Order: sequence, then C-alpha cells, then structure tokens
Amino acid sequence: MNTRPSSGNISLRSLATFLVVGGFATGLQYAIMALLMALAGVPALAASNTGFAISAVANYLLNAKLTFRSERSHASTLPRFAVTAALGLGINSLLLSLLIAAGLHPAPAQILSTAGVLIWNYTLNALWTFKKPQT
Repeated sequence: MNTRPSSGNISLRSLATFLVVGGFATGLQYAIMALLMALAGVPALAASNTGFAISAVANYLLNAKLTFRSERSHASTLPRFAVTAALGLGINSLLLSLLIAAGLHPAPAQILSTAGVLIWNYTLNALWTFKKPQT
C-alpha cells in the first residue's frame, strides 16, 4: 500500500503538456484581444476578458484529454474548471488593471498577468479540478 501523500497530477509530463495547451489557449486569447482592440475599439481589459473566456473552452477540453488524462466525468470536472478559470480571470483582471494603471503598455502587462494566472491554473487544476479519483 502506498502511504505517501498524493501529488495529484503534478509531473513533468503534465506540466510540459499544460504549457503547450496553455500556449495555444493564450495565443487564442491574445489574438482575440488584439482583434477586438484593433478592429472594434474594445478597451484592453474587456478585450482580454472576452479572449480569456473563449479560450477557456479550448483550454478545458485539451487539458482534460491531453494534460491530465482525466477519467472523471465532465459533470465533476467542468464546474471545478469553471471555478478555477473564474478565479484565474479575476487574478488576470486585477494584475492587468494594476499594471496598466502603473503605466505599463497593455501587451507586456498582459504577459506578466498571464504568468501569474499560469501558476494558479496549473496548481489548482492538477490538485483539484482533474484530481485522480481515490482508489
């Protein structure tokens, strides 16, 4: 019997896959943000939040299937992912607002905000959202 505490899904493989999936989702978010700002004149924060929400759908599906190889039902993982993403969106919004208010251009401000959200999302998704069922 293994008596070591479980680290959930935290591994080099899951981290590497999470970074690839996250890179795709982040690129999607940034593209949507840029298009909304350039073509529709949407303010940076609203454009970022819209891109974040749309990219979250792709992020969920790819992380469930590829990153964490979840065996849990979507009924179990999707609400947890939604909570994690919503809190990540809050972190993104707070950091982006603070950095822009401090005078940073929206592009580097968004990159720094993304770094904070990345750490949050990987940890919570690995240990809670897609946690392997206890056997």
